[in-house]
Amino acid sequence: MPRPVLLLTRQLPPAIEARSARDYDARLNGSDAPWFKDGAEIARRAGEAQAEGILCAAGDPMNAATFAALPASVKVVATFSVGTDHIDLGAAKARGILVTNTPDVLSFATAEIAFALMLMAARRAGEGERMVRAGTWTGWAPTQLMGVTLEGKKLGIAGFGRIGRELAAMARAFRMEIHYHNRNRVAPELEQGAIFHAGEDSFLAAIDVMSMHMPGGEATRKWLNADRLAKLKSGSIVVNTGRGGSVDDAALVEALRSGHIRAAGLDVYDGEPKLHPGYLGLENIALLPHLGSATEETRDAMGNRALDNLDALLLRGEAPPHRVA
Repeated sequence: MPRPVLLLTRQLPPAIEARSARDYDARLNGSDAPWFKDGAEIARRAGEAQAEGILCAAGDPMNAATFAALPASVKVVATFSVGTDHIDLGAAKARGILVTNTPDVLSFATAEIAFALMLMAARRAGEGERMVRAGTWTGWAPTQLMGVTLEGKKLGIAGFGRIGRELAAMARAFRMEIHYHNRNRVAPELEQGAIFHAGEDSFLAAIDVMSMHMPGGEATRKWLNADRLAKLKSGSIVVNTGRGGSVDDAALVEALRSGHIRAAGLDVYDGEPKLHPGYLGLENIALLPHLGSATEETRDAMGNRALDNLDALLLRGEAPPHRVA
């Protein structure tokens, strides 16, 4: 019996490509050629191969036009991500194509990056690293690059899901006080003493550092706007490792320029890899290239979870364990 054809839109970790090639008639993108940026090309390659499954990744344009052009052979799209902002779930449903994601395996790694950005912003690490590399550092000085400590600060977590709770656990070791704003209050055993704010105003006014972990979509688009930034304490720090579209970039740039926001750290951007040009001229912001899940362990776990979903449907005829549509 022939193996199902699986189209991989991106170069994936070696272990994941090896497993794909073992179990499927896998059509790899081993050089990470940029055809994955074109939905029509994804559909063309799926049709040419008569693929039954597509293993895509964050940023691939799996929009309505792409789904409309996919061949009838495609039964499932598995994304190498938790987020599904790049996938038109309604269009997938209309075509009868299942969509799966990779939850639960990248929470700790993403929280690590959030904490790294908090430290970079608070302690001006990016500025210091640039100074040393530029050869302009002339030695230790009593008032050089003075930042602020995280010890004793009030950390506000916007979106208290798995990643937010992992960050809270890390922050407790730094003796930070944890506050959170969420659609619903979580159980006491998940709060572990964190202070819940049902309203945005009390949340924003209470905290010194805000880390954003909210889901994407229109409900949270440009959530961090000029009005909400103004409600933060003067000298606050903002970190976003959630969704780039949740930040009003122009408003954050202005708040950083004015000093109302002391510093910021971003790992995600609206329209990435492009980012607001205003960020590039600022010293008080740490910018990372979407490194949230970028560890060997996490990326292997994500790939295996994606393949577990594909295996369930294409190899065993069962419901995928992590179906989102």
